[in-house]
Amino acid sequence: MRLFGTDGVRGLAGKDLDAFMAMKLAMAAGVYFRKYAKTNKILVGKDTRRSGYMIENALVSGLTSVGYNVIQIGPMPTPAIAFLTEDMRCDAGIMISASHNPYEDNGIKFFDAHGDKLNEADEAAIEKNYFDTDLLIAERKTGRGIGSSKRIDDVIGRYIVHLKNSFPTDMTLNNIRIVLDTANGAAYKVAPTVFEELGADVIVINNHPNGYNINDNCGAMHPEVLSEKVREYRADIGFAFDGDADRLVVVDEKGQQVDGDKLIGALALFMKEQGRLKNDCVVATVMSNQGFEDFLKKHGISLVRSNVGDKYVLEEMRKHHCVLGGEQSGHVIFSEYAKTGDGLVTALQTIALILRSGKKASEVLNPFELYPQHLLNLKVAEKKPLESIEGLAEKEAAIKADGIRSLIRYSGTENKLRILLEGKNSKKIKKWVAELETFFKKTLNT
Repeated sequence: MRLFGTDGVRGLAGKDLDAFMAMKLAMAAGVYFRKYAKTNKILVGKDTRRSGYMIENALVSGLTSVGYNVIQIGPMPTPAIAFLTEDMRCDAGIMISASHNPYEDNGIKFFDAHGDKLNEADEAAIEKNYFDTDLLIAERKTGRGIGSSKRIDDVIGRYIVHLKNSFPTDMTLNNIRIVLDTANGAAYKVAPTVFEELGADVIVINNHPNGYNINDNCGAMHPEVLSEKVREYRADIGFAFDGDADRLVVVDEKGQQVDGDKLIGALALFMKEQGRLKNDCVVATVMSNQGFEDFLKKHGISLVRSNVGDKYVLEEMRKHHCVLGGEQSGHVIFSEYAKTGDGLVTALQTIALILRSGKKASEVLNPFELYPQHLLNLKVAEKKPLESIEGLAEKEAAIKADGIRSLIRYSGTENKLRILLEGKNSKKIKKWVAELETFFKKTLNT
């Protein structure tokens, strides 16, 4: 059994991810992090799901049972946990969130002392500890060896200062009207505060979490809600976050959603013109549009492609010494300011780009045309190895021969098969999408 997926451990709260599993996982992680311990402190944050209470208490029990002291900071964005773990000199940080998933799901993400997401070797080591019952029993502490826990409610100020420092000091947001959709999630307090303190006229929607309404017909997963409000209030721009605020969807002043590749492309060109785009390179995933890559090439910027997942984007950014990377889904990493995708940093950089240009969002954030692309998600009962599916290799070869780029993979967090087809001929794409859908429904019994 494998615990970790693309982004930590995730599943149906109370069943796939219950209190016992969370406690045991915390013990396994605590034993692992102690090898590198300096302060014997671990930071724990969460989003606004009701199950966060159950998982948080289980994590605290597990960590304190193996001797760790725990700092609980309540609902905060995932990138805030990454930042605060390093800023508060903790040995590790843990975020309780299932990101964009519905409230029934939850997840656990780990960060090391530098605020970086764990690599696969670290995760494998924690998994090994998790399944070593004798080790966990032996590592239990007694007496004064048992750890402590305390809740701190004022760390939000540290993160707000950090965010404001990422925005140009010679700029203000006076006379800028912004609509924020916080998805009833982790950014419901911090996002409005940041933009108001910078002088914007802020309209906030979906900022009343009740434990069950996170991502529910709102936020980055449902940008049509934000689009309507931007038009209604005649705002200059709109920003929608997902449940843990590491993802951002931008809506321009016309109420049109900005494509993620176009957003990263516009930001990349902006940074190059400012002399901030180190090595003139950008990292994006295999999902990014070929039109995006051609646009970058035209402006002397190289594109490095990574696997899907912002931790893989960050790995390639480090390898190639890039300072900008991201996913078309809205995870954008500015390594000058963050160790992971940060929706708030991205929003602030986007506003800075628009203000510097002196143009409207719809003009600045539409720098090139995308090639036709179709993404199909199929639910599957089990993730049968793709290489073992008879006839698939021949299908992929035929698709390539037809001038179409294909990417077929399983989701790292859900039981879904993701099929991406892209090319200049939309009719050919539609034909192959239909053929692949029929093929997989037959071979995988979807």
